[in-house]
Amino acid sequence: MKYYTEKESVAEYIKMAKDVDSGKLIMKLNDFLPKNSTLLEIGSGPGTDFRLLKKVYKVIGSDYSSEFLNHLVSNNENDEFLNLDAVTLTTNKNFDGIYSNKVLQHLTDEELKKSIFRQAEILNLNGIICHSFWKGEGEEEFKGMFVNYQSAESLRILFEKNFEILLLEEYMEFDEGDSLVLIGKKK
Repeated sequence: MKYYTEKESVAEYIKMAKDVDSGKLIMKLNDFLPKNSTLLEIGSGPGTDFRLLKKVYKVIGSDYSSEFLNHLVSNNENDEFLNLDAVTLTTNKNFDGIYSNKVLQHLTDEELKKSIFRQAEILNLNGIICHSFWKGEGEEEFKGMFVNYQSAESLRILFEKNFEILLLEEYMEFDEGDSLVLIGKKK
């Protein structure tokens, strides 16, 4: 995705996302994943969620964009970040939990299926996932970013083979019911 590879668009995204508060989303995760658990954040981007997550968990951040990784490392010098593709998640590390906020929406359904399978592989026994998505149908290009909208039913179908769904509900990021959060436990 070209948008996340260019310095100007990454700076634009950081500015655009600076006021987004994911505290309520992370509080939902706290109900299922114990404090001090190891957690991988897929797509740490500007690092806003990463900083909230590390107050509770032992977090390793990640991003596929070298521009975001440079930003993350320079603003979080004592933390660990991996250069990871959200589909392949090529790492030999295992985690108690995996978190992403509006990251997996940039994958096609086929790529998402591969990512879900790989997430199950790198999670410890009874591992927990927490992912958010834009709610809707279809797909579009938005500012050079591919967006694959999901419904509660489409997420259930995609995830239920590898995960017991513990929570799947709508929430509001900008407009009432514009987003979905899914929390699941590795089968």
